[in-house]
Order: sequence, then structure tokens, then C-alpha cells
Amino acid sequence: MSEFIDYVKIHVQSGRGGKGCVSFRREKFIPKGGPDGGDGGRGGHVIIRADSQLYTLLDHRYKKRYRAKNGGHGMGKKMHGRDGEDMIIRVPVGTIVRDAHTGEILADLDREGAEVLVAKGGRGGLGNSHFATPVRQAPRYAQPGEEGEERDLILELKLLAHVGLVGLPNAGKSTLLSRISAARPKIADYPFTTLVPNLGVVKLDDLRSFVVADIPGLIEGAHRGAGLGHRFLRHVERTHLLVHLVDVSIMSEGRPEENLEKINRELIMYGADLEKKPQVVVASKMDIADSEKLRGLEEYCKIKELTLFKISAVTGEGVDELIRYLAGVIEE
Repeated sequence: MSEFIDYVKIHVQSGRGGKGCVSFRREKFIPKGGPDGGDGGRGGHVIIRADSQLYTLLDHRYKKRYRAKNGGHGMGKKMHGRDGEDMIIRVPVGTIVRDAHTGEILADLDREGAEVLVAKGGRGGLGNSHFATPVRQAPRYAQPGEEGEERDLILELKLLAHVGLVGLPNAGKSTLLSRISAARPKIADYPFTTLVPNLGVVKLDDLRSFVVADIPGLIEGAHRGAGLGHRFLRHVERTHLLVHLVDVSIMSEGRPEENLEKINRELIMYGADLEKKPQVVVASKMDIADSEKLRGLEEYCKIKELTLFKISAVTGEGVDELIRYLAGVIEE
């Protein structure tokens, strides 16, 4: 499986336009023909295009400089130089393209085939045939081609998913994802097992499905980047619905309701209106639940009017009911 990379900086440069040609018509019986120099070709553009077959920006970690081809020079007999070949840079769907110096968003490539021209090829120079006048019938001048554009860009991938699984490390997110989809994230009984987001497709029937993103465990201070929090939280921005898993097992640390509030504070502090997204609370690891911790979470959700599901991803308890609820919310 390829390494998941969601943030890279690259340098792009479009092609230079070809030179216009200085040439004069030479034919038998026409010793002094007029100017017939052709125009130079356009330099190649640099275009970034979304490709649904890609899932990471890994390729751009190792290749950081992209340059389009120069345009061909004009030729005699008013022959136009060839246009430079465009440089097409393919990125995953969900990639945001920013100017590295200003931070301006140039494009949000959120669908297959979406593209943005990030560096325009230089215009080809005009041949001397354009400069003939009644006074100056044999101009020995043609335009040089224009230089291409170059700039530094930031590519930032934000996953596209209907549902985002959030919670503290070791809350059971990866286990749930592996239960409801064909995804097989790394699962172990220690925090920070998941170090990159994982996507899984939940199939409801032959025609209906939805995508779930397992966001690596958040910790206090995530909005400031603690535990790579900024990198993780950006993947929650596009989801329709958040499923907040809270460990209520006998081995969990702290009170579940306090852990729930801790992560919700991080969502608020991060910005991007994450706290305004619909949220479902899921009490996880019900097969080894601590009854007192579960009761405290139930009372908290009742007071806050939060929807609560109780599941065990290991035994399957409550999982089908949760999937049906999520599907209903997404299809509304």
C-alpha cells in the first residue's frame, strides 16, 4: 500500500513561446519575394487535473519541479511553429491548490476530471510577415517568444467522505471501520495505531453506499497541531456527518462525557465550522462496558439532546442500527 501524503509544495513553470521567423519568399522567376516568416508556437501550459484513481500526493513528494515544453520556432513559407506540449499534473480528487506565497486558493478539485491552469504558456512571437508595410516592404525583424510563467504551489489533500469517525486515540474507530466496510486499517490495543486517515465504503445494497473516513485519534491541543492535529482535522471539513466514538470500557481512562467535550472543544477551536456539523455519539466497546461510565454518558447525552448509539464493533452489537441511521441522515 502506498504511503499516504496529504501536503506537498511544488514548483511549476510553463513553456516559453517560440521565436517568430525572419524569412523571404524565394521562388523561380520571383527574385525578390515578400516576407513570409511564420509565427512561433505557444509554450505549453501547466495544468493540474483531479484523477479518481489516485489517493495520495506521494508522487509529488519526490518530484517537486514540473516544466512544460517550449513552443517551436516559426519557419519560412509562413509555417507556424508547433505549440509546446502541456504538462498535466495528476492529483487525487479532493486536492486544494494554493499559491505558496499568498495562500490564495486557486482551485478546489473536488470531482473527477476537474482541472486548473496554474501556469500559462508564453505567447509565440510574430514572424516578419506581420510587419510589412507599403514603406517597409522587407522587414528583417520578428518577435521573440514570451517567457512562460513560474510559481510555487501548495497541494493539500482533503478526503471526500460522507461520514467522519472522530474520537480520542484507541476509541475503537478503526475496529468499527473494518466491521462495516472492506477497509482493513491497522488495529491494536494501544493509542495512535492509526497514523493516517483510512477510507471505507459501506454498501447498503447494490445501488446505495456511503464513504466513511477513519480520522486518526485526536488529542487535546489538536487545533494547534498537537499530535498532527491540523493534518487530521482538515479531513473532517468535507464530511456531512461526524460520528464521535467514546470508549466506555472498563479499561478506558477518564469520564466518557469529559472525553467527549475535550474533542468537541478541539473541533470548535480549529474553526471551519466543524462543530456545526451533525454529530452522533457512539458508546464503543459495549462488550466490556463499565456500567457507571455508560450511565454517565447516557445522562450527558440526554441533557445535551445528543443522539447516542451503543455498539460493540467486536460482537456486532448495535452496528446495524447505527448504519441504518447514518444512511438515513445522508440520504435526507
